[in-house]
Amino acid sequence: MKTYLPYFKVGLIPLVLSSALSISYSNSAIAEEAKEERLVVTGSKIRRSEVVGNSPIQILSREDIEKTGLTSVADILQRMSSSGAALNTRFNSSGNFGMPSDGGGVGAGAAEVDMRHLGSKRVLILVDGKRWVNGSSASGVSSAVDVNTIPLAIVDRIEVLEDGASTIYGSDAIAGVINIITRTDIDSWQLNASYGGFGNTPVSLDDGFTSSFDFFAGAQGERHNVVMSISHVNQNVVYSQNRSTADLPLFGTGNTRGSSATPFGRFLFTDANGNTVNTTPNGLGGSLNFPDDFHDFTNDDRFNYAAFNLYVTPSERTNIFSRIRYDMSTDVTFYAMTLYNNRKSRNQAAPEPIFIGPEAGTGGIADTVSIDITNPYNPFGLTLDENNFVFAGRRPIEAGPRSYRQNVDTSYIATGFEGSFDSGDNAYYWDVNFAWGKNRGSQIKTGALNAARIKLALGPVADCNADPLCVPLNIFGYGSITQDMLDYISFTQKDFSENNTQIFSANINGDLFELPAGYVGFAAGMEHRKRSGFFQPDAVAASGETMGIPASPTDGGFTVDEYFLETNIPLLSDVAGAEKLELSLAVRKSEYASTAGSRFEKTTSKYGILWRPNEQLTFRANVSEGFRAPSIGELFATGARNDTSITDPCNTTDANVRTRCEQIWGTMDFSALAALGQTQISVLTSGNHNLQPEESDSVNWGVVYSPDWFDNSQTISALTFEFTAYDIEMEEAIQPIDAADQLNRCVGGNNDDFCVGIDRANGISITNFDNSLRNIGGIETAGTDFKVMLSTQELEWGRLNVTWKNTFVEHYRTEVLGVNSGDIDGTEFGSNPDRAVPEWKFDLALDWTHGDWSANTTVRYLSKIYERCSDFLDGTPNSLANLGLCSDPDLNNNANSVNVMDETYYVDVQVGYSSELFGAKIDYAIGARNLFEQDPPLCTQCDLNSYLPGLYDPQGRYWYLKFTMRP
Repeated sequence: MKTYLPYFKVGLIPLVLSSALSISYSNSAIAEEAKEERLVVTGSKIRRSEVVGNSPIQILSREDIEKTGLTSVADILQRMSSSGAALNTRFNSSGNFGMPSDGGGVGAGAAEVDMRHLGSKRVLILVDGKRWVNGSSASGVSSAVDVNTIPLAIVDRIEVLEDGASTIYGSDAIAGVINIITRTDIDSWQLNASYGGFGNTPVSLDDGFTSSFDFFAGAQGERHNVVMSISHVNQNVVYSQNRSTADLPLFGTGNTRGSSATPFGRFLFTDANGNTVNTTPNGLGGSLNFPDDFHDFTNDDRFNYAAFNLYVTPSERTNIFSRIRYDMSTDVTFYAMTLYNNRKSRNQAAPEPIFIGPEAGTGGIADTVSIDITNPYNPFGLTLDENNFVFAGRRPIEAGPRSYRQNVDTSYIATGFEGSFDSGDNAYYWDVNFAWGKNRGSQIKTGALNAARIKLALGPVADCNADPLCVPLNIFGYGSITQDMLDYISFTQKDFSENNTQIFSANINGDLFELPAGYVGFAAGMEHRKRSGFFQPDAVAASGETMGIPASPTDGGFTVDEYFLETNIPLLSDVAGAEKLELSLAVRKSEYASTAGSRFEKTTSKYGILWRPNEQLTFRANVSEGFRAPSIGELFATGARNDTSITDPCNTTDANVRTRCEQIWGTMDFSALAALGQTQISVLTSGNHNLQPEESDSVNWGVVYSPDWFDNSQTISALTFEFTAYDIEMEEAIQPIDAADQLNRCVGGNNDDFCVGIDRANGISITNFDNSLRNIGGIETAGTDFKVMLSTQELEWGRLNVTWKNTFVEHYRTEVLGVNSGDIDGTEFGSNPDRAVPEWKFDLALDWTHGDWSANTTVRYLSKIYERCSDFLDGTPNSLANLGLCSDPDLNNNANSVNVMDETYYVDVQVGYSSELFGAKIDYAIGARNLFEQDPPLCTQCDLNSYLPGLYDPQGRYWYLKFTMRP
């Protein structure tokens, strides 16, 4: 493993010292409690008497959470400075673009968490220290947790370990661990409600109006504690057509980036004289004459599909939670926790396009469809087939939009016994527990089309007449498809998926023996996990007869047995230069067996050191090994299609590039390729039984400084500076090669290795693109976190807490087939903005309280991101550069143009007031997110809504009202 000294921006130091920042550890109550008794804090299973250990941990208290005004755990976590782009309800894809290669599906309606930009599947989600069940949104078997299955109402605090922890927790904890601690020990009740939406006032139901309600109650006795909660969140829709930056396929381009499948129909073929025809009807369908009722197709004829899309997807979540603890004796406690969560969500897309012909590029039946001369509506006077047919596109606007409705149920049960015993002068703590979880999702898609029936309805009329159900199809002209035709070619698609987990574990921890510097602590245990899951697509989709995205079933699972040992060794204590010096060691052995017959063993280790020269200063460092086993979807997904937005590099006038393309694929028809104007390329995706586990080496080191020079201050009560440097290097990373990068390296990079699996038909468009999952090589990332936290005394004007949390990314790069990607962060650019990595993110929070009043303001910042500014209209007046959408255009070679997503600031505010009514205490709050209506920066390479919803807030100010009532 390499070593390095992460860079630090010296210019920040004066700003830090002048910024007055926040609470000493986000949860002062926990810190006070830690002084009195030993706690288990995320990142270690050894009980400690202090919160500050040798791993960087961020703690979000219940109070911190309530100040955000947010209604979802995922939304809160996605705002952390260390988080990357992750799935949320601003993504409007349910499979209309296709299925990712990891077999996890698109996760429609779900929300996930990314850390260090390494992907949600490399973040381990725990609830009360136990693994949560992975999500399933009826499109695959996900390898990540849908965090929206964990309601905000039950959360007491969230502990975020910003370090790899596979040795402590096993697979998946490469980027970090998020431990959601639920509320307990409550002998009261609490009622919460909130209402909000976009716009000047939160009253418009179709502009993201959101309401939430939860009731939490608890009761305690001498030997028992019971808590229960019920909650409901209803988030309404925002339509893309109601946002000025999202009502077109790409903001600022008119309709030139729209779909070539139009409500009129577009037809590209060779006529009887050998001339290329690229034509579209002039108007209404019926009995059309060619060429009188047609005109040459131009980009102005393209279809605006964005008007049908959603900007924020609706989601309705209902949750019931209960927990009981019973002291069977002074030394043994029984506990049980149950949770049920239901989510109903919806996505929407434009009517399903009919793409047919040899160059349709679907890889299925649609590529074999011909338009027979005997079809009663064929206006061309000849049969369009493999001899002369290139492509046809028709948008059946008569069918209405595609609607995808998800219904997802999550059930989780955890139960067990815990206790303690003494041996000699030492106390030991043990627990034995079992957890079971199931996440089952169904999705109903309306507006789906059957390609096999379209083929029959457009073919020889005699064949259609031989089927009593068949109705000849008219796709020529606007409004030409009748209800009878729609009834024949349409179907309702029903998909299902499920994720299951079963976990049994037994643990013990305590003190082994005493050294001169203190007791040697240890923790040991074993864990048995069983994971299983399946995805069952609709029979029509599985057979390949759908005009949409075909998909194959997935079914599989694995078991793992693990054993771990962790120890903490005090080396020095209460001596000059070392108030504390301790060493921590951990080792875990994992044994995996999958239903595919694959088996492997992995042993990981972790070494850490903590040195506290005095009460004010703490140094810490960790070196750890990590791994992530292939998930069910990654191992067992059997194949699907993903329609990826890619600019074909062969669609160019550059003679050198054309020569390279013909060297790869033989003689090409560049004029037909230009006329086709392909904006999406279908890639074939699938899992891989032969995947090896991902392995990682992580290093982090840092310092925590809490000066005491203000001990007698009448103003400052607490001040803490925290600096952490991290370096993560992964090998055997599991993911597909980025399709756009692969194609560009094949053509522009002259690397034949990247051309394998890419085929063209008739020297025109790409008709086969193998993008199967593999161990690509490596991923490396490094950077620093810097935090400053300050609290004032209770002064005449109130009390102020200020927190400033920063994350700087030094580099993020991948290695594929021996080729290094170069940095994928704010100093570089790429063709896939979903991998964008801001170089600097921070959030600055100021919290003020005075009597019954409170107020807080948060400023969130993202630095610039650079993207390639190029597409299929390069070299034309409608190129992105010529339209003025590239911040750094190259008019001589549009492929070299660059667009900068400028630095972005968001300001959130909340004002609160507490009072009493009928003997109950009521807290009122009014707030706004994105107060100054900062628009998300334009993204020219994004699939939908012209921005990156994983990084940026949606367009518009969001207002909300909330209140809390309790005794």
